[in-house]
Amino acid sequence: MNAPAAYTAGVNQDDIPLFPLNTVLFPGGLLSLRIFEPRYLDLVRECSRNDSGFGVCLILAGRESGEPATPAAVGTVARIEDFYSLPDGLLGIRARGGRRFRAGATRVRDNGLVHGQVRWWPDEPAVALPPEYSLLALILERLLEQVGGEHAQAGRRRFDDASWVGFRLAELLPVQPAERQHWLQLTDPLQRLDGLMRCIPRFQAA
Repeated sequence: MNAPAAYTAGVNQDDIPLFPLNTVLFPGGLLSLRIFEPRYLDLVRECSRNDSGFGVCLILAGRESGEPATPAAVGTVARIEDFYSLPDGLLGIRARGGRRFRAGATRVRDNGLVHGQVRWWPDEPAVALPPEYSLLALILERLLEQVGGEHAQAGRRRFDDASWVGFRLAELLPVQPAERQHWLQLTDPLQRLDGLMRCIPRFQAA
């Protein structure tokens, strides 16, 4: 899916490390990772040293470990917020999703780390949740009560934000990664909400 011109014109282009995963990270989303491959330990060191982020992209072909995978062009930058030691002695990190981007040319460094030349997408405009999508806010509230975490403590105004409701539901609903990727690539929060509304009957029937 091509991004509108407004999402590709007049934005900075940067070279960032990419972390292809079998998951989709949305703006504002939280991601916990277990780091063990040398290339990703290098990535964590570089991001910490430069106070920079890394790009999270859905894997289109390949695997998370081993040979470099083929990443989707549209992803989300992640910034590391916390480090911790896991019970097996490996490094764990907690990162938060920020701006979305579209990666153009990619290259693989000697250590196997994929880098991409990315163009940053602007943040979505603030749009109030229309009344016809209020069911989605209610479903999201119930899901967050079940899973807990930081987003479950969100203030009431968050549930009136069309982008926030769409992003949070898109990461919580039990759908295939390709469908999450489609929702990530949409640039109209109301179009995303419409897609979410259309998929809700699947889960109600189940």
